[in-house]
Amino acid sequence: MIVDRLPSIQGKKHLLDLNDRGLDVQAAQEKVYSFFLEIVQSQEPEDVLQEFKDLFINCLDSANSNSELGVYQIFVGSNEPEFRNTLKRTCYILINNWENRRQYKYIQNLIDLFSEYTPKNTLSCSRKINIFRAWLTNFINSKDYQELNLFAIRHEEKSNLHWTKRYSSYLLLAQSTDKNNPKEQQDAAKRLSKQLKDKFKFELAMYIARSQSAASNINRYNNPSILGDEVLRLIKVIVVRRGVFTYENIANIFVKQTRNQNLKEFKQSLLKYLIYSVSQQEFVETVEQKLSGKLFAWKTDYHKVEIDKNLLLRTCNKVIDCLISENGKEPSGLFILLLSQGNPLTLVIALLKIVLISKHSRRHLEMRIANIINYYEIYQEEECDWVIKFIEVFNITFAIYAENVEYNLIKMQENDNELQTNLDTYRVFSQLRLSRKE
Repeated sequence: MIVDRLPSIQGKKHLLDLNDRGLDVQAAQEKVYSFFLEIVQSQEPEDVLQEFKDLFINCLDSANSNSELGVYQIFVGSNEPEFRNTLKRTCYILINNWENRRQYKYIQNLIDLFSEYTPKNTLSCSRKINIFRAWLTNFINSKDYQELNLFAIRHEEKSNLHWTKRYSSYLLLAQSTDKNNPKEQQDAAKRLSKQLKDKFKFELAMYIARSQSAASNINRYNNPSILGDEVLRLIKVIVVRRGVFTYENIANIFVKQTRNQNLKEFKQSLLKYLIYSVSQQEFVETVEQKLSGKLFAWKTDYHKVEIDKNLLLRTCNKVIDCLISENGKEPSGLFILLLSQGNPLTLVIALLKIVLISKHSRRHLEMRIANIINYYEIYQEEECDWVIKFIEVFNITFAIYAENVEYNLIKMQENDNELQTNLDTYRVFSQLRLSRKE
């Protein structure tokens, strides 16, 4: 649409000229983006923050209908989604640039501008201002603002965070793959998600090293898991489970053996692969009875088609859906059933096996983890400790097997023969993998 009147918007030091009467909303939006991109790269962050505050927040303080409406003048006669998209994209332009310069505190300051905003109780004589105040308030109460808040988690104490925020790397991944989000938001979310994963991986390795040191109480690294000292024994149990053949070796053998199978044959092989060496009988029976029924009812018209990379990926993603969330909104019946059996590690190892034969399924898997986190967000931590335990075990297992850090057990006492019952006589050592076969 054509904006009837677009006055120039004057900040303290910079001029955003939107005075072209022939400028439509999209063109005006692009001018806003270009303006903030220019000043964030050339001006002090404090000045950029002030410009943002003047143009998006302070301009609503006046009750004078003749006052300038800041950026909102673009949206006179337009709609709220257009405003929200502009606000979001502008925020992520600033976040990306400050992130690149490691100016993290200004990201926090930007987000604080919204948390500190208090809408006026009195109505303005301008109907437009009242509408725009409502739009800004709606944004602050929206999912879009919750997503924006994830970029401030590095500055907050973990004890002050809602339990779901401990797993923000998954929530950020979901943002990065949502095509409805601005590209700047997708890029920022992808980058921060990776940083949080790398941070967890590093802190876990350092915690394990320090916790087994004779000087463990000196400069001890924080445990990135909430499992406490139990995490050390869990890692030993996970590493021990490799046995003679590593999960990676078994996965490579499986891929070679199923290379020329059709989809029906592959489904049969996949189910056997998932329960191979599993000692928990309940899990085996559940896979054989319930998972097999769901899997064999899927894509029956493709049963005679030879498996290829695309069909492999789709099949593995289907199994992940069955095991985690079939509709991307709520947990699957299998997820609840398997975790009710009391051992999340068995389910996590099955998911690991899937990723080891289909590396591109990992993103899909982590998206489903994000779905689970979002579903249980309304519950208190005490009400969903079983879900949290699953996520913690998942994080640790994938840090061991699906990242570039290798964990090994070294026996410290020679007089013990039974590894499984004498884990205390072993120490965990980690080292960087110089290369990994994909």
